[in-house]
Amino acid sequence: MERVRFITHQGQQVLLIDHSHSTPAEILKTLAEVEDLVKTQPEASVLTLCDFTGADIDKQSADRMKVVATKDRPYVRCSAFVGTDDLPEVYYRAMVSFSARDFPCFKSREEALDWLVSQDKRQAAS
Repeated sequence: MERVRFITHQGQQVLLIDHSHSTPAEILKTLAEVEDLVKTQPEASVLTLCDFTGADIDKQSADRMKVVATKDRPYVRCSAFVGTDDLPEVYYRAMVSFSARDFPCFKSREEALDWLVSQDKRQAAS
């Protein structure tokens, strides 16, 4: 299964970062793919959806997420998270603080995708 891939929602391209049911080692591998792909995109162009459902997140993978989120900041227009019941609050807060980015959390992929697309349309109109 491709854990890092572009999907289309309501005509908009969204980068799905699928950490669902991943081990810490799998998360690290996925993050390397994300880092390589995102920096090939135009600045402020990428919408991202990260799914943490059932993920096993340890300190090393959480620390790496902070670094990748910081490096990706120039390329990412908007981000959303799902499955955060499995993302310890301390790791979430550290990622927000370290990367100086917001990561709104949603109950489902569909809800997150709808929100991402609406934010993108709102930014395009302003």
